[in-house]
Amino acid sequence: MTGRIIICSLLFSLHAAGQEQEVIDSVRPQESAPTTFMGRLHQVQQYLDNKARSSVDPHYIEVPDKPWRVILRYKETAVDVNYDNSLVEPGSQNRVDFNMRFQPPASASIGFWVGYRGTGISYSYSLAKNAGRYFSFSSTGAKYGINFRLRRFNTDEVSASFKIIENGDVTKSLESSGHMPAPVWIRSAYLNAYYVFNGRRYSQAAAYNQSVIQRRSAGSFLAGATWYQSSFDNSDLANRLLLFYCNNEKRIKIHQANIGFGYGYNLVPLRGLVINAMVMPTLSVYNRVKVERYDSNYSLTEGTGEIDDYGEWNKQTHTWANGKTQKPLGLEKGTDWTDKYDLWGGDSETNYGRIQFNVDVRLGLAYNWKNFFIGAQAQFNRFSYKKGECKVVLIDGYARLALGVRL
Repeated sequence: MTGRIIICSLLFSLHAAGQEQEVIDSVRPQESAPTTFMGRLHQVQQYLDNKARSSVDPHYIEVPDKPWRVILRYKETAVDVNYDNSLVEPGSQNRVDFNMRFQPPASASIGFWVGYRGTGISYSYSLAKNAGRYFSFSSTGAKYGINFRLRRFNTDEVSASFKIIENGDVTKSLESSGHMPAPVWIRSAYLNAYYVFNGRRYSQAAAYNQSVIQRRSAGSFLAGATWYQSSFDNSDLANRLLLFYCNNEKRIKIHQANIGFGYGYNLVPLRGLVINAMVMPTLSVYNRVKVERYDSNYSLTEGTGEIDDYGEWNKQTHTWANGKTQKPLGLEKGTDWTDKYDLWGGDSETNYGRIQFNVDVRLGLAYNWKNFFIGAQAQFNRFSYKKGECKVVLIDGYARLALGVRL
């Protein structure tokens, strides 16, 4: 029953795709237009087949006679987040350089894809626990490609390093790894579209979804545009000490639009085998960063005077006994101040950052024999954003294996 529902849904989408088609040459003038659903569907299939063949050079790209494909897929998705920040002591050369790295478990999934030519639907099941949620969609034609990914996960595993610098010299270096009191949340959404200039002889689809077969080696320049947004959320107050080293930054949100120009090449070393590599450097033409911070009762500054000048901290009024809201941490040297460190409320700041350089790298291969094919693909994306002393680099990539049959 499930299989019938899937096939019916796909047939319906193909029927809708042909609503605006012109009269097909193969239909003779004296014949009346088909009025049944199956007759109309056959007409749509003919239109899609003719369009697929007319869009490519048959000496370089073969459009298989059997249009249906069923593919079994196994996929591993990985994310790596690096967070760098520095605490600078005003009026001196003293600072603390701080780095955190988050690497959640790889998200493994297995699923299937069924479709007609370049149109299809897929379903996958996650095999890994605590790997977050991941959704993706892709569509590839002779001259275009669209990819969408949505990723949401949390992790309390972190590796960190500190460098304490006094008067310009490194006086202490520390490295550690373990679990934080509370997890941080990381979310990202990625939408990419590209145009293939030599779409008649070069096909991305030949290596990535096997809707066509590359017969001769060919390459093409590509133009692309990417929309990327992500958030780094460390707002849980259980991570108070971590928040201090992050300058009380509880949440960072980035919205970034990129445009790029790259090159892809399909190598065909033997019949049925294609190896693809694509590299597209991009520049961000829109880079919006919003930083949300907590207010706190301490600041990393040197001060003079006695500790008693400030008295006790009042959590209800958020003031020290002398009426001030922040106490220089320098006045707490030699004492345990962490149990008195308080966070509340806060504000936000939005900035439009400078141009950032990113890169989109893809690798793929496929082998076709008779009505069967296998494939392997990998994609790597690097995104970065910087605000003051804070810098975050997110690396998002996947590797996928596929085994399919044409019907």
